[in-house]
Amino acid sequence: MPDSPLFTAAAIAVIALAVAVVVGVGLKVIRSFRDLGTDAERATYTTLHAASRAGQHLRGGLHPAGAAKASKQLRVLLGCDALAITDTDSVLAWDGAAEELRPTLMQLAAEVLTTGRTVVVPRAGYPATSDHGHHDYSAVIAPIRAGSKVVGSVAALAPAAGAGLVRATSEVADWIAAQLELAELESSRTLLMEAEVRALRAQISPHFIYNSLNAIASFINTDPARARELVVEFADFTRYSFRRHGDFTTVAEELRCIDRYLLLERARFGERVQVSLRIAPEVLSTVIPFLSLQPLVENAVRHGLEAKEGPGHITICANDSGAFAEVTIEDDGVGMDPEHLRSVLAGHTDGDHVGLRNVDARLRQVYGDEHGLVIDTAPGEGTMITMRVPKSQPDHDA
Repeated sequence: MPDSPLFTAAAIAVIALAVAVVVGVGLKVIRSFRDLGTDAERATYTTLHAASRAGQHLRGGLHPAGAAKASKQLRVLLGCDALAITDTDSVLAWDGAAEELRPTLMQLAAEVLTTGRTVVVPRAGYPATSDHGHHDYSAVIAPIRAGSKVVGSVAALAPAAGAGLVRATSEVADWIAAQLELAELESSRTLLMEAEVRALRAQISPHFIYNSLNAIASFINTDPARARELVVEFADFTRYSFRRHGDFTTVAEELRCIDRYLLLERARFGERVQVSLRIAPEVLSTVIPFLSLQPLVENAVRHGLEAKEGPGHITICANDSGAFAEVTIEDDGVGMDPEHLRSVLAGHTDGDHVGLRNVDARLRQVYGDEHGLVIDTAPGEGTMITMRVPKSQPDHDA
Protein backbone atom coordinates (compact mmCIF):
# COMPACT_ATOMS: atom_id res chain seq x y z
CA MET A 1 0.00 0.00 0.00
CA PRO A 2 1.31 3.53 -0.73
CA ASP A 3 0.84 4.65 2.87
CA SER A 4 2.53 1.61 4.45
CA PRO A 5 5.55 2.19 6.75
CA LEU A 6 7.77 0.20 4.38
CA PHE A 7 6.78 2.37 1.42
CA THR A 8 7.26 5.58 3.44
CA ALA A 9 10.70 4.49 4.60
CA ALA A 10 11.72 3.60 1.03
CA ALA A 11 10.49 6.96 -0.28
CA ILE A 12 12.40 8.83 2.42
CA ALA A 13 15.53 6.83 1.58
CA VAL A 14 15.24 7.66 -2.15
CA ILE A 15 14.71 11.38 -1.41
CA ALA A 16 17.64 11.41 0.98
CA LEU A 17 19.85 9.75 -1.63
CA ALA A 18 18.78 12.30 -4.27
CA VAL A 19 19.51 15.19 -1.91
CA ALA A 20 22.90 13.69 -1.10
CA VAL A 21 23.75 13.41 -4.81
CA VAL A 22 22.69 17.00 -5.50
CA VAL A 23 24.60 18.32 -2.49
CA GLY A 24 27.62 16.23 -3.47
CA VAL A 25 27.62 17.61 -7.01
CA GLY A 26 27.16 21.13 -5.70
CA LEU A 27 30.05 20.76 -3.26
CA LYS A 28 32.22 19.31 -6.04
CA VAL A 29 31.49 22.35 -8.27
CA ILE A 30 32.19 24.74 -5.37
CA ARG A 31 35.42 22.91 -4.50
CA SER A 32 36.42 22.95 -8.18
CA PHE A 33 35.80 26.71 -8.30
CA ARG A 34 37.70 27.23 -5.04
CA ASP A 35 40.59 25.15 -6.36
CA LEU A 36 41.27 27.99 -8.78
CA GLY A 37 43.07 29.66 -5.88
CA THR A 38 43.14 33.42 -5.69
CA ASP A 39 40.31 35.87 -6.26
CA ALA A 40 42.12 37.02 -9.42
CA GLU A 41 42.20 33.47 -10.78
CA ARG A 42 38.49 33.00 -10.06
CA ALA A 43 37.69 36.33 -11.72
CA THR A 44 39.71 35.29 -14.77
CA TYR A 45 37.83 31.99 -14.96
CA THR A 46 34.45 33.75 -14.68
CA THR A 47 35.41 36.19 -17.43
CA LEU A 48 36.67 33.52 -19.82
CA HIS A 49 33.67 31.30 -19.12
CA ALA A 50 31.21 34.11 -19.86
CA ALA A 51 33.06 35.06 -23.04
CA SER A 52 33.15 31.44 -24.20
CA ARG A 53 29.40 30.98 -23.69
CA ALA A 54 28.60 34.30 -25.38
CA GLY A 55 30.82 33.41 -28.34
CA GLN A 56 28.84 30.22 -29.00
CA HIS A 57 25.69 32.29 -29.58
CA LEU A 58 27.36 34.66 -32.08
CA ARG A 59 28.72 31.96 -34.40
CA GLY A 60 25.73 32.32 -36.67
CA GLY A 61 26.28 36.07 -37.14
CA LEU A 62 24.53 39.15 -35.76
CA HIS A 63 20.94 37.90 -35.41
CA PRO A 64 18.25 38.49 -32.73
CA ALA A 65 18.24 34.95 -31.28
CA GLY A 66 22.00 34.71 -30.86
CA ALA A 67 22.34 38.33 -29.72
CA ALA A 68 19.66 37.83 -27.04
CA LYS A 69 21.51 34.85 -25.54
CA ALA A 70 24.93 36.48 -25.83
CA SER A 71 23.74 39.71 -24.17
CA LYS A 72 23.02 37.87 -20.92
CA GLN A 73 26.61 36.67 -20.67
CA LEU A 74 28.08 39.98 -21.80
CA ARG A 75 26.10 41.95 -19.22
CA VAL A 76 27.57 39.73 -16.50
CA LEU A 77 30.98 40.27 -18.05
CA LEU A 78 30.66 44.08 -17.90
CA GLY A 79 28.85 44.18 -14.58
CA CYS A 80 26.39 46.78 -15.91
CA ASP A 81 22.69 47.19 -15.16
CA ALA A 82 21.60 46.66 -18.76
CA LEU A 83 23.23 45.69 -22.04
CA ALA A 84 21.89 46.03 -25.57
CA ILE A 85 23.14 44.86 -28.97
CA THR A 86 21.99 46.49 -32.20
CA ASP A 87 22.58 46.15 -35.90
CA THR A 88 22.37 49.22 -38.14
CA ASP A 89 18.56 49.22 -38.19
CA SER A 90 17.17 48.00 -34.87
CA VAL A 91 17.82 46.78 -31.33
CA LEU A 92 18.48 43.05 -31.56
CA ALA A 93 18.69 42.30 -27.84
CA TRP A 94 18.21 44.01 -24.48
CA ASP A 95 19.12 42.34 -21.20
CA GLY A 96 18.64 43.84 -17.74
CA ALA A 97 16.95 46.95 -16.35
CA ALA A 98 15.53 50.12 -17.90
CA GLU A 99 13.94 48.45 -20.93
CA GLU A 100 11.66 51.48 -21.17
CA LEU A 101 14.69 53.23 -22.71
CA ARG A 102 14.88 50.69 -25.54
CA PRO A 103 12.81 52.76 -28.04
CA THR A 104 15.29 55.65 -27.79
CA LEU A 105 18.46 53.59 -28.22
CA MET A 106 18.66 53.73 -32.01
CA GLN A 107 18.47 57.54 -31.86
CA LEU A 108 21.37 57.54 -29.40
CA ALA A 109 23.33 55.01 -31.49
CA ALA A 110 22.94 56.98 -34.73
CA GLU A 111 26.16 58.94 -34.18
CA VAL A 112 28.07 55.78 -33.29
CA LEU A 113 26.83 53.95 -36.39
CA THR A 114 27.73 56.93 -38.58
CA THR A 115 31.13 57.93 -37.17
CA GLY A 116 32.35 54.61 -35.78
CA ARG A 117 33.33 56.31 -32.50
CA THR A 118 32.28 55.33 -28.97
CA VAL A 119 29.76 57.71 -27.39
CA VAL A 120 28.97 58.32 -23.70
CA VAL A 121 25.40 59.50 -23.01
CA PRO A 122 24.87 61.11 -19.58
CA ARG A 123 21.63 60.74 -17.65
CA ALA A 124 20.31 64.00 -19.07
CA GLY A 125 21.26 63.15 -22.62
CA TYR A 126 18.29 60.96 -23.57
CA PRO A 127 15.59 62.23 -25.95
CA ALA A 128 12.46 63.30 -24.05
CA THR A 129 9.45 61.06 -24.57
CA SER A 130 5.94 61.03 -23.25
CA ASP A 131 6.63 57.81 -21.39
CA HIS A 132 9.64 58.83 -19.33
CA GLY A 133 11.45 62.00 -18.59
CA HIS A 134 13.92 60.99 -15.88
CA HIS A 135 15.99 57.90 -15.18
CA ASP A 136 19.08 56.79 -13.31
CA TYR A 137 21.32 55.48 -16.09
CA SER A 138 24.18 56.72 -18.21
CA ALA A 139 25.02 54.79 -21.37
CA VAL A 140 28.22 53.82 -23.17
CA ILE A 141 27.61 52.93 -26.83
CA ALA A 142 30.50 51.39 -28.81
CA PRO A 143 30.59 50.42 -32.52
CA ILE A 144 30.84 46.86 -33.83
CA ARG A 145 33.00 46.93 -36.95
CA ALA A 146 33.37 44.46 -39.79
CA GLY A 147 36.56 45.65 -41.46
CA SER A 148 36.06 49.35 -42.17
CA LYS A 149 32.27 49.12 -41.95
CA VAL A 150 30.17 49.60 -38.79
CA VAL A 151 27.58 46.80 -38.62
CA GLY A 152 26.11 47.42 -35.18
CA SER A 153 26.72 48.64 -31.66
CA VAL A 154 26.89 47.58 -28.01
CA ALA A 155 25.31 49.74 -25.31
CA ALA A 156 26.07 49.34 -21.60
CA LEU A 157 23.85 51.16 -19.07
CA ALA A 158 25.00 51.94 -15.53
CA PRO A 159 24.39 54.69 -12.91
CA ALA A 160 27.77 56.19 -13.83
CA ALA A 161 29.79 55.73 -17.03
CA GLY A 162 33.36 55.83 -15.80
CA ALA A 163 36.51 55.37 -17.84
CA GLY A 164 36.62 51.67 -16.94
CA LEU A 165 33.16 50.98 -18.34
CA VAL A 166 33.96 52.95 -21.50
CA ARG A 167 37.10 50.90 -22.17
CA ALA A 168 35.41 47.61 -21.26
CA THR A 169 32.41 48.28 -23.53
CA SER A 170 34.73 49.13 -26.44
CA GLU A 171 36.65 45.90 -25.85
CA VAL A 172 33.41 43.89 -25.81
CA ALA A 173 32.36 45.52 -29.09
CA ASP A 174 35.72 44.56 -30.63
CA TRP A 175 35.35 41.03 -29.27
CA ILE A 176 31.87 40.71 -30.85
CA ALA A 177 33.36 41.95 -34.14
CA ALA A 178 35.98 39.18 -33.93
CA GLN A 179 33.24 36.56 -33.38
CA LEU A 180 31.36 37.86 -36.42
CA GLU A 181 34.53 37.63 -38.52
CA LEU A 182 34.93 34.00 -37.42
CA ALA A 183 31.28 33.34 -38.34
CA GLU A 184 31.85 34.92 -41.75
CA LEU A 185 35.00 32.85 -42.23
CA GLU A 186 33.06 29.68 -41.43
CA SER A 187 30.35 30.70 -43.87
CA SER A 188 32.97 31.42 -46.54
CA ARG A 189 34.56 28.04 -45.94
CA THR A 190 31.19 26.34 -46.37
CA LEU A 191 30.54 28.25 -49.59
CA LEU A 192 34.02 27.32 -50.84
CA MET A 193 33.37 23.65 -50.15
CA GLU A 194 30.06 23.86 -52.00
CA ALA A 195 31.80 25.55 -54.93
CA GLU A 196 34.42 22.80 -54.99
CA VAL A 197 31.75 20.11 -55.01
CA ARG A 198 30.11 21.90 -57.94
CA ALA A 199 33.51 21.96 -59.67
CA LEU A 200 33.82 18.21 -59.19
CA ARG A 201 30.36 17.70 -60.65
CA ALA A 202 31.30 19.83 -63.61
CA GLN A 203 34.41 17.71 -64.05
CA ILE A 204 32.33 14.52 -64.03
CA SER A 205 29.83 15.85 -66.57
CA PRO A 206 31.62 16.28 -69.89
CA HIS A 207 34.25 13.56 -69.77
CA PHE A 208 32.54 10.70 -68.03
CA ILE A 209 28.99 11.23 -69.29
CA TYR A 210 30.09 11.40 -72.95
CA ASN A 211 32.13 8.20 -72.69
CA SER A 212 29.43 6.35 -70.74
CA LEU A 213 26.73 7.20 -73.24
CA ASN A 214 28.97 6.04 -76.08
CA ALA A 215 29.60 2.76 -74.25
CA ILE A 216 25.86 2.27 -73.66
CA ALA A 217 25.13 3.04 -77.33
CA SER A 218 27.58 0.37 -78.44
CA PHE A 219 25.51 -2.34 -76.68
CA ILE A 220 22.05 -1.28 -77.88
CA ASN A 221 22.11 -3.48 -80.99
CA THR A 222 24.47 -6.25 -79.87
CA ASP A 223 23.33 -6.74 -76.24
CA PRO A 224 20.11 -4.84 -75.40
CA ALA A 225 19.87 -6.35 -71.89
CA ARG A 226 23.36 -5.13 -71.06
CA ALA A 227 22.50 -1.69 -72.45
CA ARG A 228 19.42 -1.49 -70.20
CA GLU A 229 21.51 -2.50 -67.17
CA LEU A 230 24.07 0.19 -67.96
CA VAL A 231 21.38 2.83 -68.36
CA VAL A 232 20.08 2.04 -64.86
CA GLU A 233 23.60 2.17 -63.38
CA PHE A 234 24.30 5.42 -65.21
CA ALA A 235 21.09 6.94 -63.84
CA ASP A 236 21.94 5.85 -60.28
CA PHE A 237 25.48 7.21 -60.57
CA THR A 238 24.41 10.61 -61.88
CA ARG A 239 21.58 10.86 -59.33
CA TYR A 240 24.11 10.41 -56.52
CA SER A 241 26.75 12.67 -58.05
CA PHE A 242 24.38 15.54 -58.69
CA ARG A 243 22.30 15.31 -55.53
CA ARG A 244 21.53 18.69 -53.95
CA HIS A 245 21.53 17.87 -50.22
CA GLY A 246 24.43 17.43 -47.84
CA ASP A 247 28.16 18.06 -47.98
CA PHE A 248 28.91 14.69 -46.36
CA THR A 249 28.18 11.05 -47.06
CA THR A 250 29.38 7.69 -45.72
CA VAL A 251 32.12 5.35 -46.88
CA ALA A 252 29.40 2.83 -47.79
CA GLU A 253 27.52 5.31 -50.01
CA GLU A 254 30.72 6.44 -51.70
CA LEU A 255 31.71 2.82 -52.38
CA ARG A 256 28.31 2.18 -53.98
CA CYS A 257 28.93 5.18 -56.22
CA ILE A 258 32.37 3.82 -57.10
CA ASP A 259 30.89 0.42 -57.96
CA ARG A 260 28.49 2.03 -60.46
CA TYR A 261 31.28 4.17 -61.87
CA LEU A 262 33.58 1.17 -62.42
CA LEU A 263 30.79 -0.89 -63.96
CA LEU A 264 30.33 1.86 -66.56
CA GLU A 265 34.08 2.19 -67.14
CA ARG A 266 34.46 -1.59 -67.59
CA ALA A 267 31.75 -1.40 -70.26
CA ARG A 268 34.18 0.84 -72.13
CA PHE A 269 37.55 -0.74 -71.27
CA GLY A 270 36.49 -4.38 -70.82
CA GLU A 271 39.06 -6.53 -69.03
CA ARG A 272 41.65 -3.76 -69.14
CA VAL A 273 40.29 -2.50 -65.80
CA GLN A 274 40.55 -5.00 -62.96
CA VAL A 275 39.49 -4.13 -59.41
CA SER A 276 40.07 -5.64 -55.96
CA LEU A 277 38.34 -4.48 -52.78
CA ARG A 278 39.27 -5.10 -49.14
CA ILE A 279 36.79 -3.30 -46.91
CA ALA A 280 36.56 -3.54 -43.10
CA PRO A 281 32.83 -3.53 -42.22
CA GLU A 282 33.35 -1.28 -39.17
CA VAL A 283 34.40 1.70 -41.31
CA LEU A 284 31.41 1.61 -43.67
CA SER A 285 29.42 4.07 -41.54
CA THR A 286 32.29 6.58 -41.27
CA VAL A 287 31.24 10.04 -42.46
CA ILE A 288 33.41 11.55 -45.21
CA PRO A 289 33.10 14.59 -47.48
CA PHE A 290 30.74 14.01 -50.41
CA LEU A 291 32.53 12.90 -53.60
CA SER A 292 35.89 12.39 -51.93
CA LEU A 293 36.61 8.77 -52.94
CA GLN A 294 35.06 8.54 -56.41
CA PRO A 295 37.35 11.25 -57.90
CA LEU A 296 40.38 9.33 -56.62
CA VAL A 297 39.23 6.16 -58.39
CA GLU A 298 38.45 8.18 -61.51
CA ASN A 299 41.98 9.61 -61.33
CA ALA A 300 43.37 6.06 -61.20
CA VAL A 301 41.40 5.08 -64.32
CA ARG A 302 41.93 8.24 -66.37
CA HIS A 303 45.52 9.11 -65.49
CA GLY A 304 46.84 5.73 -64.39
CA LEU A 305 45.35 2.94 -66.48
CA GLU A 306 43.98 4.64 -69.60
CA ALA A 307 47.50 5.55 -70.76
CA LYS A 308 48.89 2.10 -69.91
CA GLU A 309 49.20 -0.69 -72.44
CA GLY A 310 47.41 -3.87 -71.49
CA PRO A 311 45.34 -4.52 -68.38
CA GLY A 312 45.64 -2.49 -65.21
CA HIS A 313 44.68 -3.19 -61.63
CA ILE A 314 43.09 -0.95 -58.97
CA THR A 315 43.01 -1.99 -55.31
CA ILE A 316 40.63 -0.22 -52.93
CA CYS A 317 41.13 -0.82 -49.20
CA ALA A 318 39.28 0.63 -46.21
CA ASN A 319 40.78 -0.25 -42.84
CA ASP A 320 39.97 0.43 -39.20
CA SER A 321 42.90 2.32 -37.68
CA GLY A 322 41.78 2.98 -34.12
CA ALA A 323 40.10 6.38 -33.98
CA PHE A 324 40.52 6.77 -37.74
CA ALA A 325 39.30 5.15 -40.95
CA GLU A 326 42.07 4.75 -43.52
CA VAL A 327 41.21 4.35 -47.19
CA THR A 328 43.82 3.58 -49.85
CA ILE A 329 43.37 3.53 -53.62
CA GLU A 330 46.30 1.99 -55.48
CA ASP A 331 46.81 1.45 -59.19
CA ASP A 332 49.65 -0.08 -61.21
CA GLY A 333 49.35 2.51 -63.96
CA VAL A 334 51.83 4.93 -65.47
CA GLY A 335 52.36 6.98 -62.30
CA MET A 336 53.54 10.58 -62.32
CA ASP A 337 56.50 12.75 -61.46
CA PRO A 338 56.44 13.74 -57.73
CA GLU A 339 57.44 17.33 -58.57
CA HIS A 340 54.55 17.60 -60.99
CA LEU A 341 52.25 16.16 -58.32
CA ARG A 342 53.36 18.86 -55.83
CA SER A 343 52.62 21.50 -58.45
CA VAL A 344 49.17 20.00 -59.03
CA LEU A 345 48.27 19.96 -55.32
CA ALA A 346 49.52 23.52 -54.93
CA GLY A 347 47.11 24.64 -57.67
CA HIS A 348 49.83 25.68 -60.13
CA THR A 349 48.61 23.39 -62.92
CA ASP A 350 45.20 24.21 -64.38
CA GLY A 351 42.93 21.48 -65.72
CA ASP A 352 45.21 18.60 -64.68
CA HIS A 353 44.23 16.17 -61.90
CA VAL A 354 41.46 18.51 -60.71
CA GLY A 355 39.91 15.73 -58.64
CA LEU A 356 43.09 15.10 -56.64
CA ARG A 357 43.62 18.78 -55.85
CA ASN A 358 39.97 19.32 -54.98
CA VAL A 359 39.71 16.36 -52.61
CA ASP A 360 43.02 17.23 -50.92
CA ALA A 361 41.91 20.84 -50.34
CA ARG A 362 38.52 19.83 -48.92
CA LEU A 363 40.04 17.29 -46.52
CA ARG A 364 42.45 19.91 -45.20
CA GLN A 365 39.62 22.43 -44.75
CA VAL A 366 37.41 19.99 -42.86
CA TYR A 367 39.93 18.07 -40.73
CA GLY A 368 43.14 20.14 -40.78
CA ASP A 369 46.36 20.03 -42.80
CA GLU A 370 47.47 16.78 -41.18
CA HIS A 371 44.58 15.00 -42.93
CA GLY A 372 45.42 15.92 -46.51
CA LEU A 373 45.95 13.17 -49.10
CA VAL A 374 49.15 11.14 -48.85
CA ILE A 375 50.25 10.18 -52.37
CA ASP A 376 53.11 7.83 -53.29
CA THR A 377 53.93 7.80 -57.00
CA ALA A 378 56.73 7.79 -59.55
CA PRO A 379 56.85 7.51 -63.35
CA GLY A 380 56.13 3.90 -64.36
CA GLU A 381 55.54 2.84 -60.74
CA GLY A 382 51.81 3.40 -60.34
CA THR A 383 50.14 5.52 -57.66
CA MET A 384 48.89 4.89 -54.13
CA ILE A 385 46.61 7.48 -52.49
CA THR A 386 45.82 7.32 -48.76
CA MET A 387 42.97 9.20 -47.06
CA ARG A 388 42.73 9.18 -43.25
CA VAL A 389 39.66 10.64 -41.50
CA PRO A 390 38.30 10.51 -37.92
CA LYS A 391 35.62 7.87 -37.42
CA SER A 392 33.77 10.07 -34.91
CA GLN A 393 32.58 13.40 -36.32
CA PRO A 394 29.72 14.80 -34.20
CA ASP A 395 29.53 18.05 -36.21
CA HIS A 396 29.00 16.37 -39.58
CA ASP A 397 25.91 14.49 -40.73
CA ALA A 398 25.73 12.32 -43.80
